[in-house]
Amino acid sequence: MNVAPAALALIAEDEPVLARTLSRLLLQAWPSLRLAPVAEDGFAATTQALALLPDVLFLDIRMPARTGLEVAEIVSDEWPEDRPTPLLVFVTAYDEFAVSAFEQAAVDYVLKPVTPERLAVTVARLQERLAVRSEPRGGEAAAQVQQMQALAAGEAASGPIRVIRAGVGNTVRMIPVAEVICLEATDKYVTVVTPDGEALVRMSLRELATRIEGGDFIQVHRSVLVNSRHIVSATRDELGHCSLTVRGLARPVKVSRAFAHLFRPM
Repeated sequence: MNVAPAALALIAEDEPVLARTLSRLLLQAWPSLRLAPVAEDGFAATTQALALLPDVLFLDIRMPARTGLEVAEIVSDEWPEDRPTPLLVFVTAYDEFAVSAFEQAAVDYVLKPVTPERLAVTVARLQERLAVRSEPRGGEAAAQVQQMQALAAGEAASGPIRVIRAGVGNTVRMIPVAEVICLEATDKYVTVVTPDGEALVRMSLRELATRIEGGDFIQVHRSVLVNSRHIVSATRDELGHCSLTVRGLARPVKVSRAFAHLFRPM
């Protein structure tokens, strides 16, 4: 498998010695990696990430100005829609933040002190994810992509979408829009989440949102639309972060800062 060349990474770490150590170990494990100047606090990490648009973010969780989790949330909200969002790795001395980290779709969560052996595992995961983003898909997967494109083109000619044709392996599911719990954008697809599982559509979230019939879907994140008929409640934590309890979905759905106002009391 060919790994995407010259990936750019940004390290956010307020301890200079730890930042230098992580930089050194990363370049040993991944010689082709380009490293941006280290961000020394959460504010600098946010600013540099949105200016440089790196492929990978290594975020310390406890930093001055903003935590790594806050940086990840802000960067996700403000990231350009035409670019794949950066892969996230949280590097921290505190394991109690693991669940929150993976709620941010982190690729990995590495405890300090970082060892070469553990970092090699992280690098392999990152390279695999970047390769999937950059390589053309072959064989069966390519056939499925072509199938999804053809289905999307067929829908485009027929007007509003009442039933979503979504792929699950070699099967195409016919999903009534009313049964959809939420729509989640990934790198190249939209994941259609229903009580019966998940399926894929080869169409942008923006296009799908304009095509589905009815006004029941509301945007709660740059990459997530939720069927309002399935929303049970909205909860804010002590930091002011909002999440939704959604009928038919075991996990909460995070609401980004840009859309949190939709769930204030009347």
